[in-house]
Amino acid sequence: MEFSEHIKTANVEDVVLRQPLHPPSRGTLCITGHHLLFSDREEGGSGQVLLLLRNVDAIEKRISGSSGTITIKCKDLRVLQLDIPGMEQCLNIAHSIETLSCLDNVSWMYPFFYRPSDRSLPDQWGLSFPEKHYSQMKELHDRWRLSTVNRDYSVCPSYPPAVIVPKNADDDMLKKVAKFRQGGRFPVLCYYHRKNGMVIMRSSQPLTGANRKRCREDEHLLQAVIDGSDKGYIIDTRSSQQAQQARMTGGGFESKSPYSHWKRLHRQMERGKALQESLIKLVEACGDSSHNMDRWLSKLENSKWLSHVQTAMSTAGLLAECVERDGHSVLVHGSEGTDCTLLISTLAQLIMDPCCRTMEGFLALLEREWVQAGHPFQQRCAHSAYSHARLQQESPVFLLLLDCVWQLWRQFPLALGFSEALLLRLATEAYASDYGTFLCNNHQERCALAVMENTHCLFQALLMPRERDYYSNPLYEPTELAIWPSVHPQSLQLWKGFFLRWTQQARHLEEAQEEIRNMVIELGKLALS
Repeated sequence: MEFSEHIKTANVEDVVLRQPLHPPSRGTLCITGHHLLFSDREEGGSGQVLLLLRNVDAIEKRISGSSGTITIKCKDLRVLQLDIPGMEQCLNIAHSIETLSCLDNVSWMYPFFYRPSDRSLPDQWGLSFPEKHYSQMKELHDRWRLSTVNRDYSVCPSYPPAVIVPKNADDDMLKKVAKFRQGGRFPVLCYYHRKNGMVIMRSSQPLTGANRKRCREDEHLLQAVIDGSDKGYIIDTRSSQQAQQARMTGGGFESKSPYSHWKRLHRQMERGKALQESLIKLVEACGDSSHNMDRWLSKLENSKWLSHVQTAMSTAGLLAECVERDGHSVLVHGSEGTDCTLLISTLAQLIMDPCCRTMEGFLALLEREWVQAGHPFQQRCAHSAYSHARLQQESPVFLLLLDCVWQLWRQFPLALGFSEALLLRLATEAYASDYGTFLCNNHQERCALAVMENTHCLFQALLMPRERDYYSNPLYEPTELAIWPSVHPQSLQLWKGFFLRWTQQARHLEEAQEEIRNMVIELGKLALS
């Protein structure tokens, strides 16, 4: 495809840009296959603004006489306004933005064209992969093995080629279990707790259906997980009623009699459309310019976003308690096992494991539990809070995770090796990125499109010296202890750094944090000299 087909007007002079935190500026607007570039022509102006077109969530155009105005609402919650002279030029630019921001062919997206001058494409893409993770965990080798049953993705399309499973579960057993689990997502190990040898497994729901079907291989596999232990827990991220209703459409849950050594705990977590609508309401509340505090608080509460944060953190806390305090292994699943399951397993590992709290450990955790584990980023992050398109499979589950991690970071400012700036960067990159990390919906799709051969990896870029210095937490003091977050409503706050990031208040907060960071670094240098 030639991008030029969609660009009738490539540049326009005398355009006025209005953007948050800056005075209006006049200059030249250029449009390319992937970017919108505004160059300020005035002295002392804002210089250049480069916007990745993939970042555009919605555009609105208004024609007045012989000129027009385009309002661009971005996935990172920025709102830009362009006053363009000439009605035809305005309509052409608007059409180009609408078309080029919605390209659905992954190989046309910017990560396949991004070639920074300071680095070449990596030989080894990413930080962590199942083989490396398994080889590093020597304690696993007695009872667990690395299976390549999914090497051609025929057993489970959304799993990576290699997974960690109980040693006495052979590949034939895994194939039978996969047929009994939605989407083939049979139980796999995602975390081994070195302190007591307990594990966290994750999967999708069993396909018991209305007739309460059984699968002996599934029962044997789960029994192998708790071999020698009195019981294990199953945390189901649906309510008991939702799990019962799922049986009517072929899904279901693990019944007591065939899984007698497993205790089921239901913790309802919202997903899909409900979560997306919650984000839309929250962003609308944050954009309320009425300055009426009662109205603002009412809108914030009605969005239910903070209650979703609370539920996620309390469910992750329950999971961590089962493993760390009670000494039991846990299987986590909801329906598909690609959203809330990954959310609470990630948070629980942050709570328990100090290795996951370093900057490198956290990025490797995200790669294992989200990118490789098959969170469908392409579907979930297709739109943010402003889009007028009808909701399909969008859901801000990854953004909810980052909000929960921010709550942890705020409650334990010394315990995490990275700063809020890293979480903000990740929130932006998930929706629109120069890098290939969040492209596609699973490992199979990335392989088919050669993403790992033809794009740069975000996580590797973030660990380059300059980036690492910028995103690290200068107050970081490693602790081997678990960090147990408070989930009382008064302990949870709106993530102003993200939801109010384009306001003056957030800018002041950012400047203050940068000043503190520089002071801490200087004090550290003095202490060493």
